[in-house]
Amino acid sequence: MNKFFLIIAFLIHLSSTLFANPNIPARTGILVDYHSDEVLFELDADSQIYPASMTKIMTAIIAFELLKENKLSLDDEFVVSENAWRLSQAGYSSMFIMINDQVTVEDLLKGIIIASGNDACIALAEGIAGSEENFADMMNEKAGEIGMTSTNFTNSSGINDPDNISTVRDIALMSKYLIQNYPILYELFAEKTFTWDRTGGEPIKQGNRNPLLYKNVGVDGVKTGYLAVEKYSLASSMLKKERRLIAVVSGFETKKTRSSGSLKLLNWGFRNSNTYEISKKEETTFELDAWLGKKDKVLATTKEDLYVTVNKKNFRHLTVSIEYEGPITAPINKGAKVAEITVSNKDKIIKKMPLYAAEDLKKVNFFKSLLTSLNYLIWGDV
Repeated sequence: MNKFFLIIAFLIHLSSTLFANPNIPARTGILVDYHSDEVLFELDADSQIYPASMTKIMTAIIAFELLKENKLSLDDEFVVSENAWRLSQAGYSSMFIMINDQVTVEDLLKGIIIASGNDACIALAEGIAGSEENFADMMNEKAGEIGMTSTNFTNSSGINDPDNISTVRDIALMSKYLIQNYPILYELFAEKTFTWDRTGGEPIKQGNRNPLLYKNVGVDGVKTGYLAVEKYSLASSMLKKERRLIAVVSGFETKKTRSSGSLKLLNWGFRNSNTYEISKKEETTFELDAWLGKKDKVLATTKEDLYVTVNKKNFRHLTVSIEYEGPITAPINKGAKVAEITVSNKDKIIKKMPLYAAEDLKKVNFFKSLLTSLNYLIWGDV
């Protein structure tokens, strides 16, 4: 077996000391690298929480999915029911829609995402699924598809219900799904204000509830939450250049600590680790030795993105190796598994991924094949 080692050299001056884990004044939390899925920090991350308004991330996902599939339009209008209107009168976060208002999907989504309107959640849920109960079924089906194994949704807004539960790990998974699958619509989560030209009164302008959006540090989402029993929570995502981290923390005692603690966690992650792109699916190519083909090399690629995240102090020990039985004998069909790529840190294997032929490689004709084989027998590897 031939083994080729590609040592990754990064011309960056890095600190040789890893900072201690951040002290986050919350009950449960997690920090995940968006590209590599590496968990950089966790604090009782599988403990049950009441997700409160972070539930609205899934409400938006359901609508975004229908928009993506052209089963729904931003211009579609839904009629506001008394059920939806009552939430705007009950002291909850509201968009302040009125009974029988005809509201576009776009305005309802802005009311949900920016103003955190519970009334808008009900109106959207009823408009899409006929009832909030049916909509909750859609939410749970999507949660299962995403892999949120510790989550159960019972409503579209996250208001008080002992059976509306999740974990910060599941919320982080849901946040990544949102960003990855709906990058254009996700931009709504970064909008700082929404003005609703309400019926029977002056327009109401409300600011986004996410406090980190106003700090201009690269945070572009996602959603706050609050329930008396759960205290303050926040799912947040920060983008610096091409790297993104997702933090979800719950159980802060105050709004102030929610903001400062979440920002501290995100900054800690960027300060103490780096993420490296090893292979972009079907784009990055690797040359492998071939035998009896019309070329002596064949290109190979991965079918998935391959990223790794390491502590900055350990980057010098990062290696990438490609292993295969070589040279590979032609003919080689495009898409055939031909090798395996392994990323290691010191002696520890971080990730492995198959490599597939990125092209067809035809075998040379019989006489050329015979001549090549004779040369090899006489002269060795020529």
